[in-house]
Amino acid sequence: MSNPRSSTAERAARNEAAPRLSFASAVSLVSGREIMSRVRSKSFIISTVILLVAVLASIVVSGIVSRTAGDSTTPVAAVGETAAIIGQLDGYEVTEVATVAEAEALLEQGEVDAAVAPLPSPTDGAATLEVIGFDSTPTGLIQALAIVPDVRLLEPAPAESAFAFLVALGFGILFLMAASTFGGTIAQSVVEEKQTRIVEILLSAVSARALLAGKVLGNSVLALGQIVAIAVLAALGLMVIGQDVLLSDLGPSVLWFLVFFAVGFVLLASMYAAAASLVSRMEDTGAVLAPLIYLVMVPYFLVIFFYDNAVVLTTMSYVPFSAPVGMPMRVFLGEAQWWEPLVSLVILAVSTMLVVALGARIYQNSLLRTGGRVKLKEALAG
Repeated sequence: MSNPRSSTAERAARNEAAPRLSFASAVSLVSGREIMSRVRSKSFIISTVILLVAVLASIVVSGIVSRTAGDSTTPVAAVGETAAIIGQLDGYEVTEVATVAEAEALLEQGEVDAAVAPLPSPTDGAATLEVIGFDSTPTGLIQALAIVPDVRLLEPAPAESAFAFLVALGFGILFLMAASTFGGTIAQSVVEEKQTRIVEILLSAVSARALLAGKVLGNSVLALGQIVAIAVLAALGLMVIGQDVLLSDLGPSVLWFLVFFAVGFVLLASMYAAAASLVSRMEDTGAVLAPLIYLVMVPYFLVIFFYDNAVVLTTMSYVPFSAPVGMPMRVFLGEAQWWEPLVSLVILAVSTMLVVALGARIYQNSLLRTGGRVKLKEALAG
């Protein structure tokens, strides 16, 4: 009859003797687990589909609305020879009448929005124009009839201000949304594994560095994949509404945004994992993640409020945490020299390697510590 104690000891000895996975195999295993757990989540699938549909719908609807607004015409009654003048204006449908009384009658009946009639000048007898409205001044028609001088710019802006703001808003929202969502997912996963003590089982098969690398890699793939899907749908939306010119203008900056985000998210993800490893309860994550949340929000607000400020954008381009937003924006505006994105990317890559090494040390030294919050100094000391 076998002894239960001896069989238990034999199993423990076999587990201790079992070799660990190689670093590459462990990273691949952990990253695949992170990706599959998220992809199988209904909340993730539903939120992603809603996001993609909202992006595509907003572009198509805005294109339809702008096209409809551009095709709309304003009905105007024109007396006598003024019909030829109004006919030269874009966006106005002319109804020619013989007398001012007929024009006023059309106004009262609501057939036209305004009327134009010749008005002799009391000084030299030359005819001028009189614009007639019903209950409000037809400002648009008055501005259309005004004499507009030729305008010449010494240094034309590379993009319209309103469109540049929309581009800055898009880059800022994508960066903030992806970094906060997937960074928070990494932090939640780390704390849950510590709180349930599952991390002790995981560390018996893989090293702490492999566990960290797998988490960062898996969530980086998901975040970048979601942004690529948004970029593809946005490009399709612009093609559907016939804005191929905008697509060609946005293309280089979007490509640089994807490259910078792929590197920058690794930096942020490592910081999220390291910060979360300092605590053992979900209730304590707010305190350790607050600085990172501010760090993600600062580039968003800077690019929104200073999208046309060359000094601020240039500074953002060379700061690792804001470079994924600042440099693509400068590329879109045409302010960056060809070598600047490369230099900024090198700075970001070197900073990412340093932060990943530091974050791995904190993560490795804090992962098995439960109870109260681990101090940063203790985590660095080991």
